Amino acid sequence: MKALIFAAGKGTRLKPFTDHHPKALAVVNEIPLLERNIKYLQSFGINDFVINVYHFGEQITEFLKKNDNFGAKIEISDEKAELLETGGGLVFARPFLDFEEDFLIMNADILTDLDLNGFVKFHQEKKDFATLAVSDRISSRKLLFNENMILRGWLNVQTGEQRLAEFNKGFKPLAFSGIHCINPRIFNKIKRKGKFSIMEEYLDLMHTEEIHGYEHQAHLIDVGRPESILAAEKIFK
Repeated sequence: MKALIFAAGKGTRLKPFTDHHPKALAVVNEIPLLERNIKYLQSFGINDFVINVYHFGEQITEFLKKNDNFGAKIEISDEKAELLETGGGLVFARPFLDFEEDFLIMNADILTDLDLNGFVKFHQEKKDFATLAVSDRISSRKLLFNENMILRGWLNVQTGEQRLAEFNKGFKPLAFSGIHCINPRIFNKIKRKGKFSIMEEYLDLMHTEEIHGYEHQAHLIDVGRPESILAAEKIFK
């Protein structure tokens, strides 16, 4: 199985570090996020990676070269012409991913101890084109799931704004964990082009397709702010 690591973002919440570096190279207990996630994925037998880059992308490629790609096969999807966000970045990386096998997507600024074996097994049993890792934690935005853990909506917790596939029948609000398991069939379903969020596609597709959430209890920290680095350092040694 391949893994696509999203490492292209500008990481504006991590300023001033990201004024001069990519967020994927921010360190938690002296180990860069990108290194942590490559080794995390390798611990589940994944050794074939695509990494998308944009903001200080040359620092990422140099870091990988300096460390001999951590013994992995790594291909770079370089968005140097334009930052394409998650959806556009996925489509741009299609030449590296459009085969028969499922693949994982993971945000570079997520740290977790989620058991990927259980996640992938769930995805393959459901035979979905997309399964989203989710958990019950504090977040300003939640995905809404029915009793069968099928995506039926989205909620902005702060404003109360909702996007629903049907009337809210007591849907379960869960926070997206920044990890997806994807079947290449998704490339035939995505309608948008250029720069866009993959979540926008999911919220459109939920009207006609089944997209499952996989609820987990694992540790997970979005290392998007300086204070979250401190929180991560207490958990991820």
